[in-house]
Amino acid sequence: MLNLPPRLGAGLNSSQFANLYTFQAAARHLSFARAARELCLTPSAVSHRIARLERGLGLQLFQRLPRQIRLSEDGERIFTILQGTLDALREALQHAPGAQIAGSLAVYVRPSLAECWLVPRLADFSSRYPGIALDIRVGNERIDFRTQQIDLALYYSQGEFPGLVATRLLDERLAPVCSPAYARQQGLLENPGNLRHCTLLHDAQAWDDAAFDAEWRLWAAHQQPPVELPPRGLSFDRSDLCALAASHHAGIAIGRYQLVRERIARGELLLPLGGFSLPGRWAYYLVHPPREPMPLRLQLFIDWLQQCAAADNAPPG
Repeated sequence: MLNLPPRLGAGLNSSQFANLYTFQAAARHLSFARAARELCLTPSAVSHRIARLERGLGLQLFQRLPRQIRLSEDGERIFTILQGTLDALREALQHAPGAQIAGSLAVYVRPSLAECWLVPRLADFSSRYPGIALDIRVGNERIDFRTQQIDLALYYSQGEFPGLVATRLLDERLAPVCSPAYARQQGLLENPGNLRHCTLLHDAQAWDDAAFDAEWRLWAAHQQPPVELPPRGLSFDRSDLCALAASHHAGIAIGRYQLVRERIARGELLLPLGGFSLPGRWAYYLVHPPREPMPLRLQLFIDWLQQCAAADNAPPG
């Protein structure tokens, strides 16, 4: 018998188990439609199962809001119990000889890291672990693991995550980058002081609570002699969009080594004002709540990420 509260665990039949499993999928996705796709049901069928479960328990599990659903306090409590029980059962089954490692993982990633680093590598993970279904979500906000059903987040940060497990994954270095054509147009290679005539490209959400020009000011503060930054600029909410705009001659951006090195290798961008610097302050972190035991599928994904990152943490040439 599952380790559930008395009203939830006593005398469960196959229909009630189906309702619980449907609730678990809907709570994980916070969407009846996405749960329906996962379970090969219609959204209406998912809604009916959840309603039957709520009537049977005498509890409201979801708050129905316009265009979204949210777990109620009772829903969060029961979802936590179900997640722990299903994880323990899945772990026991997957440690059996010859068992395939399976299950889903919801991963939240900063958009630029997803575009430039993570997504190009995912085919390798899928070929190694075809039974693990990754649900990749992107955004610039810090998520609340208590209310959003996320297993792991990848952040660009200084590593301060109270109450969470944070592991440094990728080191980062910064340097101005622009296209070869823009460098020639502005005469940057011959005279770095011509930066004052350039258009700066800003990642306005470089990290939590950052000013729109924080990365440029961070770089400028470490230059000798002091650098005069021009007032003209374009702002984006993603570092990779800054690099893309720079490769199309729109201006000069602060490039992050991990995100722009392939564009540099292809000749789309160059380093007109010197190489990458400022090591050690900001980095990409793996972040998740403490979990005991750690689900095997999550540990395998973390191990794979760290293997991918190992070579990339070598100092750039």
